[in-house]
Amino acid sequence: MGVIWEPKLDEDARAWLDKAARLTDEKFAPLADKLDREQRYPWENVEALVDSGLAGLFIPEAYGGRGAPLRTTVAVVERIGRGCASTAAILCACQLGAFPVLLGGTEAQKKLYLGAMAEGTATSFALSERSTGSDAAAITATALRENGGWRIRGEKYWIGNGGASRYYVVFAKTDPAAGGRGITAFMVDKEADGVEIDELNDKMGIRGTQTSNLKLDTWVSAEAQVGEEGRALRLALQTLTVGRIMVSAQSTGLALGAYDTASARAADREAFGKKIIENQGIGFALADMATEVSAARMMLYEAARAYDAGEDVSSLGAMSKLYTSEVSHRAADTAVQIWGGFGYCKPNVAERLYRDQRILQIYEGTSEIQRLVLARSIHKDASAAK
Repeated sequence: MGVIWEPKLDEDARAWLDKAARLTDEKFAPLADKLDREQRYPWENVEALVDSGLAGLFIPEAYGGRGAPLRTTVAVVERIGRGCASTAAILCACQLGAFPVLLGGTEAQKKLYLGAMAEGTATSFALSERSTGSDAAAITATALRENGGWRIRGEKYWIGNGGASRYYVVFAKTDPAAGGRGITAFMVDKEADGVEIDELNDKMGIRGTQTSNLKLDTWVSAEAQVGEEGRALRLALQTLTVGRIMVSAQSTGLALGAYDTASARAADREAFGKKIIENQGIGFALADMATEVSAARMMLYEAARAYDAGEDVSSLGAMSKLYTSEVSHRAADTAVQIWGGFGYCKPNVAERLYRDQRILQIYEGTSEIQRLVLARSIHKDASAAK
Protein backbone atom coordinates (compact mmCIF):
# COMPACT_ATOMS: atom_id res chain seq x y z
CA MET A 1 0.00 0.00 0.00
CA GLY A 2 1.33 3.43 -0.93
CA VAL A 3 1.22 6.65 1.03
CA ILE A 4 -1.60 8.19 -1.02
CA TRP A 5 -5.13 7.12 -0.02
CA GLU A 6 -6.77 4.78 -2.54
CA PRO A 7 -10.54 4.42 -3.03
CA LYS A 8 -12.15 1.01 -2.69
CA LEU A 9 -13.68 0.20 -6.07
CA ASP A 10 -15.89 -2.70 -7.10
CA GLU A 11 -14.78 -5.26 -9.67
CA ASP A 12 -16.46 -3.52 -12.62
CA ALA A 13 -14.96 -0.14 -11.75
CA ARG A 14 -11.54 -1.71 -11.29
CA ALA A 15 -11.76 -3.27 -14.75
CA TRP A 16 -12.53 0.11 -16.33
CA LEU A 17 -9.78 1.74 -14.31
CA ASP A 18 -7.27 -0.88 -15.47
CA LYS A 19 -8.28 -0.22 -19.08
CA ALA A 20 -7.84 3.54 -18.56
CA ALA A 21 -4.46 2.97 -16.94
CA ARG A 22 -3.18 0.89 -19.87
CA LEU A 23 -4.32 3.43 -22.43
CA THR A 24 -2.86 6.30 -20.42
CA ASP A 25 0.52 4.67 -19.87
CA GLU A 26 0.85 3.34 -23.42
CA LYS A 27 -0.76 6.10 -25.50
CA PHE A 28 -1.94 9.24 -23.74
CA ALA A 29 0.97 10.09 -21.43
CA PRO A 30 3.71 9.50 -24.06
CA LEU A 31 1.88 11.84 -26.44
CA ALA A 32 1.07 14.58 -23.90
CA ASP A 33 4.20 16.69 -24.42
CA LYS A 34 3.86 16.61 -28.21
CA LEU A 35 0.22 17.67 -28.04
CA ASP A 36 1.18 20.55 -25.77
CA ARG A 37 3.94 21.77 -28.11
CA GLU A 38 1.83 21.48 -31.25
CA GLN A 39 -1.47 22.57 -29.67
CA ARG A 40 -3.12 19.75 -31.59
CA TYR A 41 -6.43 18.02 -30.91
CA PRO A 42 -5.63 14.29 -30.42
CA TRP A 43 -8.09 12.51 -32.67
CA GLU A 44 -6.07 9.32 -32.14
CA ASN A 45 -6.77 9.55 -28.39
CA VAL A 46 -10.46 10.16 -29.04
CA GLU A 47 -10.54 7.07 -31.26
CA ALA A 48 -8.95 5.04 -28.45
CA LEU A 49 -11.54 6.35 -25.97
CA VAL A 50 -14.34 5.33 -28.33
CA ASP A 51 -12.90 1.91 -29.21
CA SER A 52 -12.34 1.07 -25.54
CA GLY A 53 -15.84 2.13 -24.48
CA LEU A 54 -14.52 4.88 -22.23
CA ALA A 55 -16.08 7.63 -24.36
CA GLY A 56 -19.55 6.29 -23.57
CA LEU A 57 -18.78 5.07 -20.07
CA PHE A 58 -21.35 7.31 -18.32
CA ILE A 59 -24.04 7.00 -21.03
CA PRO A 60 -26.88 4.57 -20.17
CA GLU A 61 -26.78 1.19 -21.88
CA ALA A 62 -30.17 1.89 -23.47
CA TYR A 63 -28.49 4.55 -25.62
CA GLY A 64 -25.36 2.63 -26.55
CA GLY A 65 -23.17 3.46 -23.55
CA ARG A 66 -21.85 1.41 -20.65
CA GLY A 67 -24.09 2.80 -17.91
CA ALA A 68 -21.31 3.23 -15.37
CA PRO A 69 -21.97 5.15 -12.15
CA LEU A 70 -20.29 8.49 -11.57
CA ARG A 71 -17.85 6.94 -9.08
CA THR A 72 -16.46 4.71 -11.82
CA THR A 73 -16.36 7.59 -14.29
CA VAL A 74 -14.37 9.87 -11.97
CA ALA A 75 -11.90 7.06 -11.32
CA VAL A 76 -11.28 6.78 -15.07
CA VAL A 77 -11.02 10.56 -15.58
CA GLU A 78 -8.63 10.84 -12.64
CA ARG A 79 -6.38 8.08 -13.98
CA ILE A 80 -6.27 9.60 -17.47
CA GLY A 81 -5.61 13.04 -15.99
CA ARG A 82 -2.66 11.65 -14.09
CA GLY A 83 -0.92 11.13 -17.45
CA CYS A 84 -2.55 13.62 -19.84
CA ALA A 85 -4.64 16.53 -18.60
CA SER A 86 -5.81 17.34 -22.14
CA THR A 87 -7.29 13.90 -22.78
CA ALA A 88 -9.04 13.93 -19.40
CA ALA A 89 -10.50 17.36 -20.22
CA ILE A 90 -11.77 16.10 -23.59
CA LEU A 91 -13.58 13.23 -21.89
CA CYS A 92 -15.10 15.63 -19.34
CA ALA A 93 -16.25 18.02 -22.08
CA CYS A 94 -18.14 15.10 -23.66
CA GLN A 95 -19.86 14.44 -20.35
CA LEU A 96 -20.78 18.10 -19.98
CA GLY A 97 -22.46 18.06 -23.38
CA ALA A 98 -24.30 14.83 -22.67
CA PHE A 99 -25.87 15.69 -19.33
CA PRO A 100 -28.42 18.31 -20.50
CA VAL A 101 -29.75 15.66 -22.89
CA LEU A 102 -29.70 13.01 -20.17
CA LEU A 103 -31.48 15.28 -17.70
CA GLY A 104 -33.93 17.09 -19.96
CA GLY A 105 -34.01 15.51 -23.39
CA THR A 106 -36.83 13.59 -25.04
CA GLU A 107 -36.47 9.89 -25.69
CA ALA A 108 -35.80 10.62 -29.37
CA GLN A 109 -33.09 13.13 -28.47
CA LYS A 110 -31.43 10.69 -26.11
CA LYS A 111 -31.36 7.94 -28.70
CA LEU A 112 -29.94 10.24 -31.37
CA TYR A 113 -27.41 12.39 -29.51
CA LEU A 114 -26.31 10.04 -26.74
CA GLY A 115 -26.12 7.14 -29.16
CA ALA A 116 -23.95 9.24 -31.47
CA MET A 117 -21.73 10.22 -28.57
CA ALA A 118 -21.15 6.60 -27.56
CA GLU A 119 -19.93 6.04 -31.12
CA GLY A 120 -17.63 9.07 -31.09
CA THR A 121 -19.76 11.96 -32.40
CA ALA A 122 -19.61 14.40 -29.52
CA THR A 123 -21.98 17.07 -28.21
CA SER A 124 -20.65 20.24 -26.55
CA PHE A 125 -22.12 22.49 -23.87
CA ALA A 126 -22.59 26.07 -25.15
CA LEU A 127 -23.63 28.38 -22.31
CA SER A 128 -20.91 31.02 -21.76
CA GLU A 129 -20.47 34.17 -23.81
CA ARG A 130 -17.65 36.71 -24.09
CA SER A 131 -19.08 38.90 -21.34
CA THR A 132 -21.05 36.29 -19.38
CA GLY A 133 -19.15 33.47 -17.77
CA SER A 134 -20.10 33.13 -14.11
CA ASP A 135 -23.29 35.19 -14.57
CA ALA A 136 -25.15 32.70 -16.75
CA ALA A 137 -28.48 34.50 -16.40
CA ALA A 138 -27.01 37.47 -18.28
CA ILE A 139 -26.53 35.68 -21.62
CA THR A 140 -27.57 37.70 -24.66
CA ALA A 141 -28.10 34.99 -27.31
CA THR A 142 -31.77 34.87 -28.30
CA ALA A 143 -34.17 32.31 -29.76
CA LEU A 144 -37.36 33.66 -31.32
CA ARG A 145 -40.20 31.68 -32.86
CA GLU A 146 -40.03 31.44 -36.65
CA ASN A 147 -41.78 29.13 -39.14
CA GLY A 148 -42.82 26.58 -36.55
CA GLY A 149 -39.33 26.46 -35.02
CA TRP A 150 -36.79 28.87 -33.58
CA ARG A 151 -34.35 31.42 -35.00
CA ILE A 152 -31.24 31.45 -32.77
CA ARG A 153 -28.95 34.46 -32.91
CA GLY A 154 -25.86 35.25 -30.86
CA GLU A 155 -22.39 34.05 -30.02
CA LYS A 156 -21.15 31.45 -27.57
CA TYR A 157 -17.63 31.28 -26.20
CA TRP A 158 -15.26 29.00 -24.25
CA ILE A 159 -16.79 25.84 -25.72
CA GLY A 160 -14.94 22.68 -24.73
CA ASN A 161 -14.35 20.41 -27.74
CA GLY A 162 -15.54 23.38 -29.81
CA GLY A 163 -15.23 22.65 -33.49
CA ALA A 164 -14.40 19.01 -32.79
CA SER A 165 -17.97 18.26 -31.69
CA ARG A 166 -20.76 17.85 -34.23
CA TYR A 167 -23.62 18.96 -31.95
CA TYR A 168 -24.04 21.77 -29.40
CA VAL A 169 -26.48 22.33 -26.55
CA VAL A 170 -27.06 26.07 -27.00
CA PHE A 171 -28.66 28.14 -24.24
CA ALA A 172 -30.56 31.20 -25.47
CA LYS A 173 -33.17 33.63 -24.19
CA THR A 174 -36.67 32.93 -25.46
CA ASP A 175 -38.04 35.65 -23.16
CA PRO A 176 -35.32 38.31 -22.74
CA ALA A 177 -37.41 40.28 -20.24
CA ALA A 178 -37.60 37.29 -17.88
CA GLY A 179 -33.87 37.09 -17.15
CA GLY A 180 -32.80 33.68 -15.90
CA ARG A 181 -36.40 32.43 -16.11
CA GLY A 182 -36.49 33.06 -19.84
CA ILE A 183 -33.67 30.77 -21.01
CA THR A 184 -34.27 27.69 -23.16
CA ALA A 185 -31.86 25.05 -24.48
CA PHE A 186 -31.64 23.80 -28.07
CA MET A 187 -29.69 21.18 -29.99
CA VAL A 188 -27.72 22.77 -32.84
CA ASP A 189 -25.83 20.95 -35.61
CA LYS A 190 -22.59 22.69 -36.60
CA GLU A 191 -23.28 21.68 -40.22
CA ALA A 192 -26.51 23.71 -40.31
CA ASP A 193 -26.77 26.97 -42.23
CA GLY A 194 -25.88 30.01 -40.16
CA VAL A 195 -23.57 28.18 -37.73
CA GLU A 196 -19.95 29.27 -37.75
CA ILE A 197 -16.91 28.37 -35.67
CA ASP A 198 -14.40 31.10 -36.41
CA GLU A 199 -11.99 31.29 -33.46
CA LEU A 200 -9.95 28.65 -31.67
CA ASN A 201 -8.47 29.87 -28.40
CA ASP A 202 -4.67 29.88 -27.93
CA LYS A 203 -4.55 28.63 -24.36
CA MET A 204 -1.95 28.58 -21.58
CA GLY A 205 -2.54 24.93 -20.73
CA ILE A 206 -4.47 21.79 -21.73
CA ARG A 207 -3.26 22.69 -25.21
CA GLY A 208 -4.28 19.30 -26.58
CA THR A 209 -7.91 20.36 -26.14
CA GLN A 210 -9.82 22.51 -28.60
CA THR A 211 -11.79 25.49 -27.28
CA SER A 212 -13.77 27.74 -29.60
CA ASN A 213 -16.55 30.22 -30.08
CA LEU A 214 -19.77 29.60 -31.96
CA LYS A 215 -21.53 32.28 -34.03
CA LEU A 216 -25.21 31.67 -34.64
CA ASP A 217 -27.86 32.98 -36.96
CA THR A 218 -29.61 29.71 -37.63
CA TRP A 219 -33.05 28.10 -37.64
CA VAL A 220 -33.85 24.93 -35.68
CA SER A 221 -37.05 22.92 -35.58
CA ALA A 222 -39.33 22.75 -32.56
CA GLU A 223 -37.99 19.24 -31.92
CA ALA A 224 -34.56 20.74 -31.21
CA GLN A 225 -35.75 22.21 -27.91
CA VAL A 226 -34.26 20.45 -24.88
CA GLY A 227 -36.41 20.46 -21.77
CA GLU A 228 -39.08 22.98 -20.88
CA GLU A 229 -39.21 26.43 -22.39
CA GLY A 230 -37.77 29.02 -20.00
CA ARG A 231 -36.37 26.41 -17.58
CA ALA A 232 -32.95 25.81 -19.09
CA LEU A 233 -30.94 27.78 -16.53
CA ARG A 234 -31.91 25.17 -13.96
CA LEU A 235 -30.90 22.47 -16.45
CA ALA A 236 -27.52 24.17 -16.95
CA LEU A 237 -26.92 24.41 -13.20
CA GLN A 238 -27.82 20.74 -12.70
CA THR A 239 -25.33 19.87 -15.43
CA LEU A 240 -22.63 22.03 -13.86
CA THR A 241 -23.17 20.34 -10.50
CA VAL A 242 -22.09 17.06 -12.08
CA GLY A 243 -19.43 18.87 -14.11
CA ARG A 244 -17.83 20.18 -10.94
CA ILE A 245 -17.33 16.65 -9.67
CA MET A 246 -15.76 15.73 -13.00
CA VAL A 247 -13.39 18.71 -12.75
CA SER A 248 -12.54 17.47 -9.26
CA ALA A 249 -11.45 14.20 -10.90
CA GLN A 250 -9.29 16.13 -13.37
CA SER A 251 -7.81 18.04 -10.43
CA THR A 252 -6.91 15.02 -8.34
CA GLY A 253 -5.50 13.27 -11.41
CA LEU A 254 -3.24 16.22 -12.15
CA ALA A 255 -2.24 16.49 -8.49
CA LEU A 256 -1.27 12.81 -8.53
CA GLY A 257 0.81 13.43 -11.65
CA ALA A 258 2.55 16.30 -9.87
CA TYR A 259 3.19 14.07 -6.86
CA ASP A 260 4.61 11.34 -9.11
CA THR A 261 7.15 13.59 -10.80
CA ALA A 262 8.05 15.55 -7.65
CA SER A 263 8.61 12.51 -5.43
CA ALA A 264 10.59 10.69 -8.13
CA ARG A 265 12.83 13.72 -8.64
CA ALA A 266 13.36 14.20 -4.91
CA ALA A 267 14.30 10.55 -4.43
CA ASP A 268 16.71 10.64 -7.40
CA ARG A 269 18.53 13.97 -7.18
CA GLU A 270 21.52 14.44 -4.89
CA ALA A 271 22.74 17.70 -3.36
CA PHE A 272 25.25 18.26 -0.58
CA GLY A 273 25.99 14.55 -0.47
CA LYS A 274 22.49 13.15 0.02
CA LYS A 275 19.17 12.71 -1.75
CA ILE A 276 17.21 15.94 -1.58
CA ILE A 277 14.17 14.13 -0.15
CA GLU A 278 16.25 13.63 3.01
CA ASN A 279 16.19 17.39 3.58
CA GLN A 280 13.22 18.41 5.69
CA GLY A 281 12.40 21.31 3.37
CA ILE A 282 11.72 18.83 0.57
CA GLY A 283 10.48 15.86 2.59
CA PHE A 284 7.95 17.94 4.51
CA ALA A 285 6.67 19.55 1.30
CA LEU A 286 6.04 16.08 -0.14
CA ALA A 287 4.38 14.99 3.10
CA ASP A 288 1.99 17.93 2.87
CA MET A 289 1.32 17.16 -0.78
CA ALA A 290 0.54 13.51 -0.03
CA THR A 291 -1.82 14.51 2.79
CA GLU A 292 -3.67 17.12 0.74
CA VAL A 293 -3.99 14.91 -2.33
CA SER A 294 -5.34 12.06 -0.18
CA ALA A 295 -7.90 14.37 1.45
CA ALA A 296 -8.91 15.74 -1.96
CA ARG A 297 -9.46 12.23 -3.29
CA MET A 298 -11.61 11.34 -0.28
CA MET A 299 -13.83 14.35 -0.96
CA LEU A 300 -14.03 13.56 -4.69
CA TYR A 301 -15.07 9.94 -4.23
CA GLU A 302 -17.59 10.83 -1.52
CA ALA A 303 -19.16 13.44 -3.81
CA ALA A 304 -19.43 10.87 -6.61
CA ARG A 305 -20.88 8.26 -4.22
CA ALA A 306 -23.46 10.76 -2.96
CA TYR A 307 -24.48 11.66 -6.52
CA ASP A 308 -24.90 7.99 -7.44
CA ALA A 309 -27.07 7.55 -4.33
CA GLY A 310 -29.39 10.36 -5.46
CA GLU A 311 -28.34 12.75 -2.70
CA ASP A 312 -28.18 16.54 -3.06
CA VAL A 313 -24.55 17.31 -3.91
CA SER A 314 -24.83 21.04 -4.63
CA SER A 315 -22.73 21.94 -1.57
CA LEU A 316 -20.51 18.86 -1.54
CA GLY A 317 -19.82 19.22 -5.27
CA ALA A 318 -18.86 22.87 -4.79
CA MET A 319 -16.58 21.95 -1.87
CA SER A 320 -14.97 19.18 -3.87
CA LYS A 321 -14.37 21.38 -6.91
CA LEU A 322 -12.99 24.21 -4.77
CA TYR A 323 -10.70 22.07 -2.63
CA THR A 324 -9.38 19.67 -5.27
CA SER A 325 -8.61 22.43 -7.77
CA GLU A 326 -6.69 24.43 -5.19
CA VAL A 327 -4.86 21.33 -3.95
CA SER A 328 -3.83 20.62 -7.53
CA HIS A 329 -2.50 24.17 -7.81
CA ARG A 330 -0.32 23.73 -4.72
CA ALA A 331 0.82 20.29 -5.91
CA ALA A 332 1.85 21.61 -9.34
CA ASP A 333 3.63 24.56 -7.74
CA THR A 334 5.54 22.29 -5.36
CA ALA A 335 6.53 20.00 -8.23
CA VAL A 336 8.07 22.93 -10.14
CA GLN A 337 9.91 24.05 -6.98
CA ILE A 338 11.36 20.60 -6.38
CA TRP A 339 12.53 20.36 -9.98
CA GLY A 340 14.09 23.82 -9.67
CA GLY A 341 15.41 25.37 -12.87
CA PHE A 342 14.52 22.27 -14.87
CA GLY A 343 10.92 22.59 -13.70
CA TYR A 344 10.76 26.09 -15.17
CA CYS A 345 11.90 25.00 -18.62
CA LYS A 346 10.39 22.94 -21.42
CA PRO A 347 10.14 20.05 -21.88
CA ASN A 348 9.39 19.08 -18.30
CA VAL A 349 6.30 17.39 -16.90
CA ALA A 350 6.19 19.74 -13.91
CA GLU A 351 6.27 22.81 -16.17
CA ARG A 352 3.42 21.46 -18.30
CA LEU A 353 1.34 20.46 -15.29
CA TYR A 354 1.73 23.95 -13.83
CA ARG A 355 0.13 25.44 -16.94
CA ASP A 356 -2.46 22.67 -17.37
CA GLN A 357 -3.62 23.12 -13.79
CA ARG A 358 -4.60 26.75 -13.91
CA ILE A 359 -7.88 26.25 -15.78
CA LEU A 360 -9.16 23.91 -13.07
CA GLN A 361 -9.77 26.88 -10.79
CA ILE A 362 -11.75 28.65 -13.53
CA TYR A 363 -14.03 26.44 -15.62
CA GLU A 364 -17.25 24.84 -14.40
CA GLY A 365 -17.39 27.71 -11.89
CA THR A 366 -14.42 29.64 -10.53
CA SER A 367 -13.16 29.15 -6.99
CA GLU A 368 -14.92 32.41 -6.12
CA ILE A 369 -18.23 31.07 -7.43
CA GLN A 370 -17.82 27.87 -5.39
CA ARG A 371 -17.27 29.99 -2.27
CA LEU A 372 -20.36 32.01 -3.16
CA VAL A 373 -22.44 28.84 -3.51
CA LEU A 374 -21.18 27.59 -0.17
CA ALA A 375 -21.64 30.94 1.59
CA ARG A 376 -25.29 31.01 0.50
CA SER A 377 -25.80 27.47 1.80
CA ILE A 378 -24.16 28.38 5.11
CA HIS A 379 -26.39 31.44 5.39
CA LYS A 380 -29.46 29.30 4.72
CA ASP A 381 -28.45 26.69 7.32
CA ALA A 382 -27.61 29.31 9.94
CA SER A 383 -30.92 31.12 9.41
CA ALA A 384 -32.87 27.86 9.66
CA ALA A 385 -31.14 27.00 12.94
CA LYS A 386 -32.36 30.16 14.72
